[in-house]
Amino acid sequence: MRILMVTDAWRPQVNGVVHTLERLTETLKSFDVAVEFLTPNIFRTLPLPTYPDIRLALTTPGHVARLIDARKADHIHIVTEGPLGIMARRYCRKAGRPFTTSYHTRFPEYLSARL
Repeated sequence: MRILMVTDAWRPQVNGVVHTLERLTETLKSFDVAVEFLTPNIFRTLPLPTYPDIRLALTTPGHVARLIDARKADHIHIVTEGPLGIMARRYCRKAGRPFTTSYHTRFPEYLSARL
């Protein structure tokens, strides 16, 4: 099985999402599951205002769709609700690709605490 994880949170960030994904990947690989990531690291990025350690990917929905298709994953898991996660979700819904998501951060509360 091949799983594609789409995440806006990835190294060099050090946070709970990244740590969780690293541990999850280790466990999945122990069950012979291949895990690939679509992360901001391959795009030009812009720092998130109020939290510059988080880099937001600057790309297009079409580019994200092509990258997802190229991975030929059996399953797509959308980890975060940032630009990559939103574009991946839109693509999956439009293309009829099944996907799962997870919820790691309460963004409304997070943003109101920082604005």
